Amino acid sequence: MKAFDRTSWWPMRSLHCWGFAWATAALLLGNASLSWSATPKTPKTTPSAKQPTRQSDGQAEARLIDIYRLIGGGRTRDALKKAEQLVADYPHFQLAQLVLGDLLSTRSRPIQNVGDVPVELAQAGSQNLQALRAESQLRIAAIKEPPPIDSIPSQFVALSRRNKHAIAVDTAKARLYLFENTTTGTRLLADYYISVGKAGVGKNVEGDQRTPLGVYFITSNLDPKSLKDLYGSGALPVNYPNVLDLRRGKTGSGIWLHGTPSTQFTRAPQATDGCVAVANPDLTRIIATVEIRTTPVLIGKDFQWVRSTNVSSERQAFSDTLQTWARAKKPGQESTLLKFYASDFSAEGRDLGQFSAGLRAEVAKLGNRAVQLNDVSLIRWIDEADTMVATFGEVLEGEKTGRTVRQYWQRRNNAWKIIYEGAIG
Repeated sequence: MKAFDRTSWWPMRSLHCWGFAWATAALLLGNASLSWSATPKTPKTTPSAKQPTRQSDGQAEARLIDIYRLIGGGRTRDALKKAEQLVADYPHFQLAQLVLGDLLSTRSRPIQNVGDVPVELAQAGSQNLQALRAESQLRIAAIKEPPPIDSIPSQFVALSRRNKHAIAVDTAKARLYLFENTTTGTRLLADYYISVGKAGVGKNVEGDQRTPLGVYFITSNLDPKSLKDLYGSGALPVNYPNVLDLRRGKTGSGIWLHGTPSTQFTRAPQATDGCVAVANPDLTRIIATVEIRTTPVLIGKDFQWVRSTNVSSERQAFSDTLQTWARAKKPGQESTLLKFYASDFSAEGRDLGQFSAGLRAEVAKLGNRAVQLNDVSLIRWIDEADTMVATFGEVLEGEKTGRTVRQYWQRRNNAWKIIYEGAIG
């Protein structure tokens, strides 16, 4: 979202004295503000009439923030004109409807406080009003406190050239950040408002309506024609439950990054059954940008944003550990190699004893050929445990191609140990 200047934010003094009378009545009565088509209407006028603005990613929010700025500067007439056009172009943008309603209300009477409507009306519409207020506050906070320029979440220790893009979902800020990873560094392409589970985050069991937290990867791109209207313009499933989730006994499936129904432009901050939902124009941009299998999706809260150089020592230290592991994959060094594996290692139903038998057989076939690692990706996840998700290409000396390996390492007594290892793709 780059249609407005993040560096010149206006004070929110005017926003907090608005009422919600007009919008409250509209929401309660279930009129057009909740049932218009998500596609901009074509004016029933002459062919020369101005057409609605094309729905591109981030545009609606940029225009909403511009309206906020006008209100903060006391230019309510200009704000009203822009709000009317925004609602005409995005009829299902309920927050825009709310802002328009407030602007109309201020023309007829002074507004004393937030929610200055009859008691019975305010009580009946409290849930919708609270959701819209929360959405507004989250959008404003994201604009007032953007990530530092040229920064990334600290969890992205190293992204390889195969990770052409990466996604970070900050559930506390209701924000999705889309990154492009290039040879010159990782940069923020866009960021979007999102909705998460009705019961919040921290998924544990099937049906708990919570969004999972962790490191995931996009597994597929579902054909929108095969989906219900609830999922909007498409869906990108992620690999929940991941290895760490399964080890912790978490259940459930079908966690997607998807769009919104045709009857809604966006959804309340907590409105899904556990998925991450974004506006359809935003999802269209994401789908057209990312690749399946190689795009990591980090779902967390309150990220620490750092420059890539700030994690260079961490990246180098773990890379050294990984290279030491690779060098130990030689006949005669099996005992050294197995020291890298945790006692509670498991992979595809095999414990350490069963896995080590296969590993010894694999090493015996290598002969004197060294194992080379390339395209190393490192994503760190810290909760009750400190975990590093390492993905890399493993190629034998003299070969041009090899396999892609994913390992989960954990810190155990100040040493990294492998708790899972398997080939992917």
